[in-house]
Amino acid sequence: MQRTSRASSKLLHGGLRYLENLEFRLVREALRERDGWLSRVPELAHPLRLVVPIYGNSRRGRWMVGAGLLLYRMLAPRSQYGDFLWLSAADLRARDPGLHADGLIGGWEFSDGQMDDYELGLWVADRVRDLGGEIREHCAVASVSASGELTLESGETQEYERIINVAGPWSETLADHSGVSLPFELDLVRGSHLILDRPCPQAYLLEVPGERRVFFVLPWKSRTLLGTTEVRQSLDEPIECSQEEEGYLLSAYNDYFKEQVSADQVVDRFAGVRPLIRSARNPNRATREYALHQTDRLITVLGGKWTTALALGREVARRSRKRRTDR
Repeated sequence: MQRTSRASSKLLHGGLRYLENLEFRLVREALRERDGWLSRVPELAHPLRLVVPIYGNSRRGRWMVGAGLLLYRMLAPRSQYGDFLWLSAADLRARDPGLHADGLIGGWEFSDGQMDDYELGLWVADRVRDLGGEIREHCAVASVSASGELTLESGETQEYERIINVAGPWSETLADHSGVSLPFELDLVRGSHLILDRPCPQAYLLEVPGERRVFFVLPWKSRTLLGTTEVRQSLDEPIECSQEEEGYLLSAYNDYFKEQVSADQVVDRFAGVRPLIRSARNPNRATREYALHQTDRLITVLGGKWTTALALGREVARRSRKRRTDR
């Protein structure tokens, strides 16, 4: 969990920007699952109102973002978090006087969710134990097989009716080490984040200056969370925020706010790896969909994200039950 589930942007969201990639099925599912998390664990997750400021030089204008938010709402017609509204430049300046006002036209406000990913991961683990599951930590798996055999690095071998390879960024590596052929290839992409020692009066979804990429500025435990980046990563490299990424995020932040920040105000840095399915030359355009591949008793999961984790789990369970009844 250290380099994956715990190192997210702390968001439960439908993926507004995924609409540009026409991933309507994924966004619909993610919006439904976002609402499910918010109602299921209100002590660990809460609604969050974000603003997309629109400037005269923004690559996405008022009507484009507004159309995207309308579609966002239409994909979740029964959601209590589907409302969005236009704020004038004066409204935004009153709410956050630190936001640069030059060229500011106004902005769209909409809802997604924020969560404590570490505590939510522990909550999931507790539910597994409550249901009779056994969790073994610090117990590395060397290989798995389609016949249901699992071998630990200690050399211990066990047989199972079903094995689910859901090792995130390591799923493809485990399959390769096991001699299991997969129809998909993972695109491992590092996402780095900074924690700034300053309060955040408003959550934002912002365009990176000069790019179509977006980044988040979010309140986090009385400070400001800034992220994220997209850098291809190999598993033999350190999974950590680089100096280049830190400079990139600070520069993007300073473009929008009057009070400039430097590395001296960074109190924490963390990075995680997204196990994306390789589908585009630019990782920003890569699909956020997940895929399942089944070979006899072995199911391998590729891709996936926090928001849709339970939906993915339900699909794995469905595939597992179907295979059992088909035998």
